[in-house]
Amino acid sequence: MKKVLLTLLFVSFSLQGFSQFFLDKSGKKLEKGITKYTGYYTFYYDENSDKIYLQIDKLNVDFLYVRSLSEGIGSNDIGLDRGQLGGGVVVHFKKAGNKILMVQPNQDYRAITDNIEEQNSVKEAFAKSVLHGFVVKETENNVHLVDATSFFMRDAHGVARSLARQGQGNYNLDKSRSAFNLERTKSFPKNSEFDVLLTFKGSPKGYNIRSVAPDASAVTVNQHHSFVELPDDNYKPRKFDPRSGSYQMSYLDYSTPVNESLTKRFIYRHRLAKKNPDAAMSEPVEPIIYYLDRGTPEPVRSALLDGGRWWNQAFEAAGYKNAFQFKMLPEGADMLDVRYNVVQWVHRSTRGWSYGASISDPRTGEIIKGHVSLGSLRIRQDYLIAQALQAPFKTKTADDEFALQMAIARIRQLSAHEIGHTLGFAHNFAASTNGRTSVMDYPHPKFTLKNGQIDFSDAYDTKIGDWDKLTVAYSYQDFPENTNEDQALNNILTQGFNNGMRYLSDSDARPQGSASATAHLWDNGSTIYDELNNLLEVRKTAIANFSADNIKIGEPYSVLEDVFVPLYFLHRFQTEATVKLIGGLDYSYAVKGGNTTIVKRVSGAEERKALASVLKTVQVDEIAIPKEKLALFPPRAIGYGRSRESFRSKLGVAFDAFSAVETTSEMTFSLLLNPQRMSRLINHKSLDESQLGFAELLDIVIQNTIKVNPKNSYHQELQNVINLQFLEELMYLSANKNQYKQVNAIASYKLGEIKTIYQNKKDRGVQQIYNQAMLKMIDGFMKNPTSFKKTAAPKIPDGSPIGN
Repeated sequence: MKKVLLTLLFVSFSLQGFSQFFLDKSGKKLEKGITKYTGYYTFYYDENSDKIYLQIDKLNVDFLYVRSLSEGIGSNDIGLDRGQLGGGVVVHFKKAGNKILMVQPNQDYRAITDNIEEQNSVKEAFAKSVLHGFVVKETENNVHLVDATSFFMRDAHGVARSLARQGQGNYNLDKSRSAFNLERTKSFPKNSEFDVLLTFKGSPKGYNIRSVAPDASAVTVNQHHSFVELPDDNYKPRKFDPRSGSYQMSYLDYSTPVNESLTKRFIYRHRLAKKNPDAAMSEPVEPIIYYLDRGTPEPVRSALLDGGRWWNQAFEAAGYKNAFQFKMLPEGADMLDVRYNVVQWVHRSTRGWSYGASISDPRTGEIIKGHVSLGSLRIRQDYLIAQALQAPFKTKTADDEFALQMAIARIRQLSAHEIGHTLGFAHNFAASTNGRTSVMDYPHPKFTLKNGQIDFSDAYDTKIGDWDKLTVAYSYQDFPENTNEDQALNNILTQGFNNGMRYLSDSDARPQGSASATAHLWDNGSTIYDELNNLLEVRKTAIANFSADNIKIGEPYSVLEDVFVPLYFLHRFQTEATVKLIGGLDYSYAVKGGNTTIVKRVSGAEERKALASVLKTVQVDEIAIPKEKLALFPPRAIGYGRSRESFRSKLGVAFDAFSAVETTSEMTFSLLLNPQRMSRLINHKSLDESQLGFAELLDIVIQNTIKVNPKNSYHQELQNVINLQFLEELMYLSANKNQYKQVNAIASYKLGEIKTIYQNKKDRGVQQIYNQAMLKMIDGFMKNPTSFKKTAAPKIPDGSPIGN
């Protein structure tokens, strides 16, 4: 798409084309206060009434209607960000009496045939939607003038609905405090843009809206509407393959022969073609160009440009020269203009997700506009992690270049990752177990110990991955004429998987109940448990060295406590990954005739190694905060209260080392003793005696928890905390109904064994009292398991996203 910065406002002062509705009494010029905007759709703005009148000259012609949020609320939790897209739908105008209807045809059900009657039979079988009705004010030469104010000045983006859903209060649009924003209301030859300032009045109920609005009873945002000419018919859709790493668009084609699938699946992608398809390397007919928000500061600006441009490495591997370009947005251009693929820098009050969205042609899957939103606070989390691992403030001069560089390295990868989504690519969460083969994974910073020092040099990757090259080849390769495209595409995938490529996406990577041995979030390493062992050693070294030198001179020690949070929970994501090997499966999105693993169980030997590593995360000497470090964490200073990213405390203002242990041990046990995971252990053991069984797992956990006898009182009390978390999770399993009954039976039997262990303990004093309390708890559960409710551990501080 050729990117040319056009004059922002097309205002005509010639008599030709004026609507009689707006002419003065002489009929020779526009009335005072009327401005005409000429473009894809011509419209008039009347400043006397703050109204927009739309000139409709294209009836029954499909175009794309896109709504978005041009100015947001600024809260990650509420989720209404600046630049947030609301999706694009195909619509057309249809005249009905004295009204013009905006009709959205049904794109999910079609008949791809030349038989008009067959096409109509499908159209008439399924509902369409009328989005708005406009009353005609004037008609001249088949051009209709309508008052479109009510269509634009409405809550099209669902702001009030989102605020209510998030528990922030009940709000209604106040039109008396709403108006058109003319700075972003424009018309171009192929798109017309309308921007509206909307004020919502209501009674705030939630903290989040109060924290970001100057007056939470009046919340003002800007919503944007775009009318866009649809692409021509020269785009050729490319078929979807579940192994390709692309997103799927689909519809049902009722003209399909009976022996074929009704569902037609294609990928989302930009239009791209070589000038010379027969050449091994060719420039594109039109490059894919992305633009960066001019409000992005340095050094982030340079990092985002560098990382985003990595994609050109993948396009070069597919035979394109300069096919992907990333530049600064031209001065005066609007990021919501659909002619520009953009990466915007979004500010929020709290750290949160970045995301890559796109506007596409619903008919074909052709991506028309890529739109990336990057949270500006994300870079600070990586800096905080590095700051926690290596004290940079031993002297008055900060020695934090290593932390800055690590954070910048993450921003480069973040840029590539989110742009990848807007190019049509899904997450590949199996890439991190295969040598960092994709920027579409969630990367955790990688650290090693060298001579007792933490090495940051390989924290993040510095290039596009081999998997990314494969996905670009599948989605964008331009094949010479007479090529069998289906076979050529299959060859790309076959060769990739022969070379060891792995691909699994979102649902396979989530930690609770997931069975995948390779798809994980925020992990590293081909052998997951070895990396967990490594990360625990890094963590132990950093905690041993942790001191006041981890914060700047003059900062309160409350800040030091916040720096300690990501260090203490450094192992959390690698633990999630390692747990998934237990009862795990190695599988792929296999197809018949393909060359990837269909499904096989993780071996019992691997399960036992994984379990040994996981149990380190609940060993008291591993997760107890050293006693000498507790003197670093006084009650919070005024102005530095606890936040969602702080440790929780049951001690009032005092720092609570017990709750930290309770939180992290609850995390491990809830992951490990997941009902679906334990049911798989029963299933797998029945098929192969060498697999790790549920009873064996519980015996090992009991040996590493209930039977442990620490030698000092601090560790003994923390061991009690760990044991209680294990017991509560085991009771939850014993009472749970949504699992194999064998799990209930074994869990109940092992509770009986634990009761016997406590009965035989020879402890004295306070520990004896505590043991009796555990016995009483077990007895109470056994008498009435249906009444059991697991006690909630203190919530783990926000950690994810580290930087997706």
